[in-house]
Amino acid sequence: MARRVAIVTGANKGIGYGIVQALCKQFDGDVFLTGRSKERCEAAATELQKEGLSPKYHHLDIDDKDTIIKLRDFMKEKYDGIDVLVNNAGLAYKRESTVPFSEQAKMTCATNFFGTLTVCNTLFPILRPHARVVNISSTNSQWAIEKCSDEVRSQFLQPDITIDKVKGLIQQFIDAAQVGQHQEQGFANTAYGMSHIGITVMTFIQQRQMNNDTRDDIIINACCPGFVQTDMSSHKGPKTIQEGAVTPVYLVLLPAGTTSPKAQSNTGDEVERKRMKKTLIY
Repeated sequence: MARRVAIVTGANKGIGYGIVQALCKQFDGDVFLTGRSKERCEAAATELQKEGLSPKYHHLDIDDKDTIIKLRDFMKEKYDGIDVLVNNAGLAYKRESTVPFSEQAKMTCATNFFGTLTVCNTLFPILRPHARVVNISSTNSQWAIEKCSDEVRSQFLQPDITIDKVKGLIQQFIDAAQVGQHQEQGFANTAYGMSHIGITVMTFIQQRQMNNDTRDDIIINACCPGFVQTDMSSHKGPKTIQEGAVTPVYLVLLPAGTTSPKAQSNTGDEVERKRMKKTLIY
């Protein structure tokens, strides 16, 4: 049987680096540190090697589908599948950024939501039974969903919402932002928050779909690692990257047969709908 393997996206620094660091110590298999820059990823791997750890590296730009396909093909050939996928790569504009909101909306959603979705669509077919997937989201999605209009919020929380519907809503937000009408159309005034609503709702749908898959015991969760000291937070967060890695790593290492936490699609049960509306994030 092929050796087990874990992939962490956007892992040359920050929370992704912390997750790789922890998995190298706790995961029984090879751990791949991936990112856009070969130089930065190799430097990160070298730092981890100084701790006696043995991460591996593979190029991956989640905005470039060709690199995603190359990673998939490599994993199929060398490992015949994937056991762990942590979708950590993403971007956020600083609060003081002078980039127009229209551009922020377009670029943030393109990477955080559509890029992550492309990674999932490409790699999910080679997930092995008992695989674990963690989509890094944010409590910003919880804040953002409350800032949406009742109509928009209800669409995101539809019990039978589909991936295509989520894609359409996120694209509608981007299009509205291009002409400064996103708030008029009921969307929150936050590109980062809207992108993470997409990621979290996507997670519920993915688990619903996986529940009908022939492969056994594949679990997909979304989580917020907390406010961590990273470049993205301008190093203002109270948590270290090691502390930020705790929740994602816990979810990655869930034992076989785990029933909770396990992202659930909305089953139509009123209690489940209220839970989703209240938290949106595990």
